[in-house]
Amino acid sequence: MSDHVRLLCLRHAESENVVSSAAGALPLARLTGRGRVQAGEAARRLIGEGITRVYASTAVRARQTAQIIARTVGLDGVATLPELAEFGIGELEGTSDPVVRARTAEVLRSWVVDGKLDEAVGDGEDGHAVTARVVDALTSIVTAHPGETVAVVGHVGSLTVGLSALCGLGGRVWGAPLPHAVPFEVEWDGDAWRCEAWPG
Repeated sequence: MSDHVRLLCLRHAESENVVSSAAGALPLARLTGRGRVQAGEAARRLIGEGITRVYASTAVRARQTAQIIARTVGLDGVATLPELAEFGIGELEGTSDPVVRARTAEVLRSWVVDGKLDEAVGDGEDGHAVTARVVDALTSIVTAHPGETVAVVGHVGSLTVGLSALCGLGGRVWGAPLPHAVPFEVEWDGDAWRCEAWPG
């Protein structure tokens, strides 16, 4: 059996926290009506891709997106991995303060572009923790699915950080944040990761 694995990754569809400009991981935020439509559109694009499993973070918005995809491509259920969650910002979770939102973007840039993983928003996670858990999650997925195609629903910040580390993306993707519910291909060939297309 081939070691080659295709991951069809995507950010969750539009959710309540995005509409309200709330910052943080916010695991209970649900999809909006528009988000459910976006998830359906993404799912239809994935028909025929040969997906054998759908993974998502444990956040409600990611699970809802993944469930729509799984149903549409004819799969039963979704596998959840807490390691795919969005990065946390500690006591600042849920704030819509523009200063905190600006700091969140600044920290994400420092991780992705500058490689300064010691940075954190408030008492939240630093880049070392986020990178390690997302890399572990994606590595566990490809290990479990040699020769298969798998869909992975995650979050704009944590997916960007994890894939940047695995694929060496860095500044090439900064300024192009992942849009909601747009699948893109990431490949593991048994030796190296490749992310040739970035939808942002």
